[in-house]
Formats: sequence, C-alpha cells, structure tokens
Amino acid sequence: MFVPRSIKVKRNAGDEGTCVTKKNKPSPSESSLENVRDFRDAKSDTKDMPSSESDLFEPMERDTEVHISLDSAVALTEATFENANNEDSSLAEDPIKSFSKMQRWPQPGEPVCVVCGRYGEYICDKTDKDVCGLECKAKHLLRIKEEKENSKSASSCEKAETRSTLLDGTYIYEENPFVLSLQEEQIENLKQQLGIAVQGQGVARPIVEFEHCGFPEILNTNLKKSGYEVPTPVQMQMIPVGLLGRDIMATADTGSGKTAAFLLPVVIKALGEAETPSALILTPTRELAIQIEKQAKELMIGLPNMRTVLLVGGLPLPPQLHRLKQNVKVIIATPGRLLEILKQSSVQVHNIKIVVVDEADTMLKMGFQQQVLDILENIPTDHQTILVSATMPFGTEQLANRLLQNPVKITIGEKNQPCSNVRQIILWVEEPSKKKKLFEILNDEKLFKPPVLVFVECKLGADLLSDAVHKITGLQTISMHADKSQIERTAILQGLFQGKYEVVVSTGVLGRGLDLVNVKLVVNFDMPSSMDEYVHQVGRAGRLGHSGTAITFVNNSSKKLFWDVVKRVKPTGTILPPQLLNSPYLHDQKRKEQQRSKQSQNGLVTSDNLMDVIRKHSKSSSQK
Repeated sequence: MFVPRSIKVKRNAGDEGTCVTKKNKPSPSESSLENVRDFRDAKSDTKDMPSSESDLFEPMERDTEVHISLDSAVALTEATFENANNEDSSLAEDPIKSFSKMQRWPQPGEPVCVVCGRYGEYICDKTDKDVCGLECKAKHLLRIKEEKENSKSASSCEKAETRSTLLDGTYIYEENPFVLSLQEEQIENLKQQLGIAVQGQGVARPIVEFEHCGFPEILNTNLKKSGYEVPTPVQMQMIPVGLLGRDIMATADTGSGKTAAFLLPVVIKALGEAETPSALILTPTRELAIQIEKQAKELMIGLPNMRTVLLVGGLPLPPQLHRLKQNVKVIIATPGRLLEILKQSSVQVHNIKIVVVDEADTMLKMGFQQQVLDILENIPTDHQTILVSATMPFGTEQLANRLLQNPVKITIGEKNQPCSNVRQIILWVEEPSKKKKLFEILNDEKLFKPPVLVFVECKLGADLLSDAVHKITGLQTISMHADKSQIERTAILQGLFQGKYEVVVSTGVLGRGLDLVNVKLVVNFDMPSSMDEYVHQVGRAGRLGHSGTAITFVNNSSKKLFWDVVKRVKPTGTILPPQLLNSPYLHDQKRKEQQRSKQSQNGLVTSDNLMDVIRKHSKSSSQK
C-alpha cells in the first residue's frame, strides 16, 4: 500500500498491498484494533454522504485496475497489523492514519502531502508521491486515473518512451541544427550583444531556445509551467556546457537566472544515474537552499524516481536523516549540516556525479572554504563541478583552480558590477538624518513600490528601525535577521512573497541569492561593509530581468569605500553627491591606487626599460 519511510515490514507471499508506517515505535494492539473500528465507523458514515461527496469513491469501485475503496482500505489496514504481529511481536508499528485531519502540518523542509498539504509521512507505492494517509492516497490515485483517461494515447506512449530512455541514461546533448547553421561571426555577434564572455577549449555554442536542448517533453512542460519561456544570457551559454559534462566557473549578475542554469544539468545528470544520491548542491544559507529545492521540485514533476532532500541547520536533524533513506537523487545542503551528517556516516556520497557550489563568493566570505573542501574529499574525483558566483574576488578564482579540471569560464556582463536592470541612487545622508530620509522615501508616491527591502548593518538596528517605520508610517513592517528561528524566517519570506508586508528591514541574510521578484525598491540604510555585498543587495531589486531602484545612504562612516563606489557606480550614469566627489578621503584613496599601479608597472621588464634594468643590475654587482 505504502512504501515505508524508515523500514519495510516483511510481507507474506499471499498478501497484497499491505501498508507500512514511517516509524518503528511500539504501540499496543488495542490501539490498532481501535483504529480499525474508527475506520469502519467512518466508512458507515459515508453512506449518508451527499451525492457530491460519495461520488468521490464511486470511480474507484468501478475501476478494476486501481482497487482503492473503504472496504479494501479496512482490510489492508487489518492485514498490516496481523502480518506485523504474526511475524515479529517486537516489531510493532504506529497505525497508518486514515484521514488527512488525523495528520499534523509539516515543518519547514519536511515532505508535504501532494493532496492536502499536510505532513507527507508516507510514500504512495504506485506513484512515489508523498501522502499523509489512506484518504489522500485514494484521492491522489483518482486524480492520476482521471489524468490518464483525459490524456491522449499518443502522449502516454511518448511519456513512457521518455521515461524508459531517461532511466537507461541514454540522453546525450547534441547541438540543435539551427544553432549549428549559424556562422561563427553570428555567434560572436550574439555573445557580444548579450555580454557573454567565454574562456576554454571546445566550448558549446549558446542555445537560443530551451527546445534546442532536446529535453524530454515532461521537462519542457515543467519549464513553461515554472515561467521559463526564453533563456537568459547565462542560461543560453551555461546549460549546453553543463549538459556536456564540463566543469564550469560562472559569474553573472544577481537575478540573472543562474539557479535554473545549473539545475537543468543537475536534473538530466541525476535522471541518467541509477545509484542514489547522484547530485549535490551546496549553498551558504538555509533560505537559499530552501528556494533551490522548491525550484528543483518544480522542474522534476512527473520525472521518474526523482526525489530531493534538504540538509540545513536550524531544522531538526532526525527528519532530514529519515528523508535521506528514501533513495533521494539530489542533496541540497549547507556545508555545516552536511559535514555533521557525513561524520555520523549517515549518508554515502561516493555515487555523486555532479557537484554545484552556489554563491561561491559568499562561501568564502562566510568562512566555508575548508568545509567545502572537506566535503569534496569524500566524493570521487570523476565528478562534474560547477561553481556559481555573482562576483569574482581573488579567493574565488583560487578555489576554482583547486576544484575544477579543464573548466569553461563563463562571465555575463562585467565582473563585480551591479545589475544593469537596477537604477542606482546614491544619497549623502548624515547619521542623525537617516530615519527622516527613509520616511520621506516611503511617503514618496513615485519611489514607494511595496514591498520595500531595507538593509541595515546589525540585528538590533533591524528590530528598532522596523518598529520606528511601523509607528511613524503605519506600514506593515517586519524585521529579518539571523536571530530569528527558521520557522519565523520562512513565514516572513512567505509573507513577503504574498504581499503581507509592505516593508522588510533586514540584515544581510536577504542579500544573497534569493529570488525576491516582487521587490522593486531596495534601500541600503547602512552602506554595506564591502562592494561585493553592495552588488548583491542592490541586485535584490532587479531579479530575473525585472527593473528596480536601489537607494543607498552614504556618509563619512563608509569612507573606506568611497573610491570603490565611484569606480563601480559612476560608469552606470548615476549622479554622485558632491560631498562624495569632493571628499579628501576619495582623493587620498585614488592617489594611493595610482601609486600602487605605477609601482607594479615599474616592476615589469619591457623593451623600453630593458637596458636600464641591466645597468642597475651591473652597478649593484660591482658594488658587492
């Protein structure tokens, strides 16, 4: 009846469709019989149901292929406990929940019932989908039956053929005839117009449409349902390279579509592998991991034997360990939690064929480099590695050199530059006037486009500013920082997506990776501590090609970044405040950089200074 989540109870040869619960906990036989009586009482109540409700079960009684009815459910439940008690009295199971109302609601990261949204404690043995009990399994199978009857026979044959092909691992990426027909000059012109820069040997040509990849029809349908109509520049180049199994170092603006660019190669690679788990995605934060798993599940709908597991801190460990035992194909994890599980020998990663390190620059900044290296030491060397980053600090290039073999380096736009879709406004605001200026922005009809994301430096500042904004403006405001529990943070993100909050005051936890597509205005109340952080926080207002506005308050407290701000922001056409341009700190930083550049140039040996270098060397030798 169900595939158990923890252990399988041995079945007799004559038994059919027995049920097994998730946990191996002792329960008295009286509770089992009482559960069966309750089920029978519930069954007798269905006779008095209105026609609309009783019709729910009629198709199953008429169906000869799917034997799901209340009578059979009772019999199956009885058979389960009889078999369990006969074979091993010490192996007692919790009774399988009959109705969805008997099941609890899921915690963040736990499996969810595909019918009612409650905790998916069981896995349907016919569809491999998460369900909460007998009632939802029956409803789920009815839906599946109706979908099959409504679909055309040709479509069914095509899906079956696709499934068998994928299970055989026979997918091989071949460049589309249209892409091959383009001349090299046309390809280079396309890359130049889209800002695609590529380094490496034998690099695949960029695709123009997702159909050029030759994906299974199920995956193409999932792409369209998820809103992926036309590939972004990073997807155009990164997907074909990834499908060919090449190591990749990709750098692109925040919100450019990097997640889908690495998820599609991951899905295809995992589909072709029989061993589990076969793919690993590492992220620096819990929120980003949850978001990636959500997108991965959307792309995997209808694909055979594709399951994910979320391994992150801040959530209970036992449910995550339990999920690992369900033959999951893709692990999405933060480094700390995965290392903890590896030390317990609770997961085997020797079958991993593809590894993705998302937000590699953030990994380095948060001090996760050694943890990432420790994890990869447990994985065989014959795997594909993809490093993804929004900026390219020197440390990221060093990490890429250690992890990647004959990589393809893909850069979209200019390195370490803010997203071009975001209009940047730099305002000189002294510390005592910051709140007043923020209130003016929130009251400006032209600028205020909720939800507004306000970034501050510290957790206490987020709480205090959130309270002040709500008190003065009356807007629905909430604070967000690392001291919030995972349940609170998840609820805040859901409220942000659903428009519950008009203003969210956050520390840097919302500044990385998350696709906050409904955010059109970002205010950097406190100037970030580095330009890399500035690039990420500004990018929250320009996700997936949408336009937005980012307003940043600067004053002498951020004087160390004056020259970096001018170098990166001025080329975008942003008008900078005169207090910044006339600051002595700016001119001092500019002069020091010019001196360092001149010294580095003097150290180079060229045809012009070769004789001078020889004379200096000869003079010093003669003095010795």
